[in-house]
Amino acid sequence: MIERIETGTRMSKIVKHNGVAYLCGQVGAGDTVAEQTADCLSRVDGLLLQAGSSRQHILQAIVWLADMDDFAEMNAVWDVWVPEGHAPARACGEAKLAREALKVEIIITAACVNT
Repeated sequence: MIERIETGTRMSKIVKHNGVAYLCGQVGAGDTVAEQTADCLSRVDGLLLQAGSSRQHILQAIVWLADMDDFAEMNAVWDVWVPEGHAPARACGEAKLAREALKVEIIITAACVNT
């Protein structure tokens, strides 16, 4: 069974299937990469909770940066957020994001523990 949560015309914020939660890409508010990353990850926390998952159950993360020069600044926030011993498979690349002010977007896939 496929469960769609907070579904709109264009997308769902969460899609669950076979014990896996797929989160839509998250962006954050702020002027710096660090601020946007922290806000983005806070939003991820909320969606994971809503999906019946947590940081410890993240399977994969895809990180898009508007500028790879911001890689270290994003990682400084990411490294504090990821629980020790629970680092997911991760990819990071540079992409033109939906709005010029956006510096980071993160896409998460996680195992559901409360289904």
